[in-house]
Amino acid sequence: MSVWRKLAELITGPADPFACPEGDCPPGHRVDDAEFAMALIGLGAKMAKADGEVTHDEVAAFRQVLRAPAGFEASLMRAFNLAKQTTLGFEGYARRLARRFRAHPAILEDVLDGLFHIAKADGRLTAEEMEYLHSVSGIFGFSDSEFDRIRAGHGASDGQDPYLVLGVDRSIADGDLKRAYRRIASQNHPDRLIARGAPPELQRLADEKMAVINTAYQKILAERGLKPALASS
Repeated sequence: MSVWRKLAELITGPADPFACPEGDCPPGHRVDDAEFAMALIGLGAKMAKADGEVTHDEVAAFRQVLRAPAGFEASLMRAFNLAKQTTLGFEGYARRLARRFRAHPAILEDVLDGLFHIAKADGRLTAEEMEYLHSVSGIFGFSDSEFDRIRAGHGASDGQDPYLVLGVDRSIADGDLKRAYRRIASQNHPDRLIARGAPPELQRLADEKMAVINTAYQKILAERGLKPALASS
């Protein structure tokens, strides 16, 4: 049975699909794919609701992040509408994802990227939305400096410090800078995003993030008087 069929049954069944978001499920309870999808839906819906208003653009962005196959769109949106009623309980959904992918932080960063995509859909990032994103990031195990790097990658940082975008110190040596750039560029390449299971619709998001990373690297090269060719050497 597909994850979306299981999710549809979970949503239309007598049990509340959001019954134990805070992790108080019975002992020995295992999170299956449908519950994982529900946790992801819960985070996305609560992201859209974080500033108190859900816009059409945010709903469209949510549907891009979680694209249901034909026949299951109604189940997806019913789950979304259930979850968006309140921002209470998002911590439980974040913990589920953190436990599921604790050994794969790149996937958790993909989830954060998707949440940023929803938050930015209406053309602004409110203080409430940023607080929500920071809280989810902390539950995922990212440090404040790592969150600052992720935020900078979405053009959401004041001053757009190019070193912050690459997650490196200003004192980094030229050779280490090149290695750091190659590492973060590889991790954020659109092909790697899709290989990790993200929907193809998010390729534009990955393209935008790569553009920010490349621009930051070129700024540092220019600041140091290094040849731009270093980026591809």
